[in-house]
Amino acid sequence: QVQLVESGGGSVQAGGSLRLSCVASGYTFSGGFVGWFRQAPGKERGWVAGVARFTYFTNYADAVKGRFTIYRENGKNTVYLQMNSLKPEDTAMYYCAAGRSELVNEVPLSKGAYEYWGQGTQVTVSS
Repeated sequence: QVQLVESGGGSVQAGGSLRLSCVASGYTFSGGFVGWFRQAPGKERGWVAGVARFTYFTNYADAVKGRFTIYRENGKNTVYLQMNSLKPEDTAMYYCAAGRSELVNEVPLSKGAYEYWGQGTQVTVSS
């Protein structure tokens, strides 16, 4: 059974930083792409960042580009989202998701492309 578990969320003031972690069991992240999504109350779940099977290929939503960094440690089967210069509009539940792929540079933006999902970790940024 595949399980993704996020951690690292919390409450910070604007300008602060958090690092989210996503650990997988029953699945090896190196077998495909991994993404982070977020969902604020009353809004659709949206893609934030992703890392391809080739660990140096990453992509980011415009809203977080330059502030967030996604990276993976295959040896720990863990993917991280380093979030700096946080803004109140970053407040949301953050979800880790993964999907299998043979392509080394694939980073889908669509939720439907991701096969496995975590339960989420809450990030709250106050002004």
